[in-house]
Amino acid sequence: MTISTDALTVGYHGTAIVQSVKLTVPHGKITALLGPNGCGKSTLLKAFANILKPMSGDVYWENQPLQELSAKHLSTQLALLPQTQPIPEGIKVKDLVAYGRSPHTGFWGNLSTTDLAIVQSMMVQTNVDELADKLVSELSGGQRQRVWLAMILAQETPYLLLDEPTTYMDINHQVELMHTLRALNNQGKTVVTVLHDINQAARYCDHLIVMKAGVLICQGTPSEVLTTEMLQAVFDLKAQVHKDPVSGTPMCIVED
Repeated sequence: MTISTDALTVGYHGTAIVQSVKLTVPHGKITALLGPNGCGKSTLLKAFANILKPMSGDVYWENQPLQELSAKHLSTQLALLPQTQPIPEGIKVKDLVAYGRSPHTGFWGNLSTTDLAIVQSMMVQTNVDELADKLVSELSGGQRQRVWLAMILAQETPYLLLDEPTTYMDINHQVELMHTLRALNNQGKTVVTVLHDINQAARYCDHLIVMKAGVLICQGTPSEVLTTEMLQAVFDLKAQVHKDPVSGTPMCIVED
């Protein structure tokens, strides 16, 4: 199972944001999409989820164009956590997380004992189980983000697409989330995530895809991608690249 693109151009209202991108997401890895604001990271992720249709080129799931797959089948294979979410009124945390089981329930959407166990397990995994009976609208931004994550985990898909999942989270919960993603990856899930923290991406991700102005600039392992030349060319940033003393992964240190 893999996602790939061929000469993909996609955007909004006839304006191309991502232009002629050809890539294959490594199966069984954690991949980070990196680049300046507005470079097309979120647009590309939406194309992976079949939310945005190609203007030209194509997105493939297991070598089959996404547009040929039913929405129900795709929802059992890919789960997307968008960058922003509407804040639902009058819904409890446990009920929102339960929506993640929708692709697996019958016509009436009744949850089985197994479904309920999965919902509970995902709330525990994201540390929101103690919030189960609270209204989502009453939660902090970071708490809501973890609830949404629990919901897409409840879909139990082999691929997770996450658009800036650390938004609103303090540093402790950011690290906790990255550890969770690593644990999910160790369980066999492929993760594709948009991140802004370059050092975080280099430390926790196996593969980096770097974009600028809608164009694929480079991709590869953190050691291959994170260079002083790339940081200058893509982010207009003067920085040195050193070995992280704890993880051994590359890290950038901005120069004065």
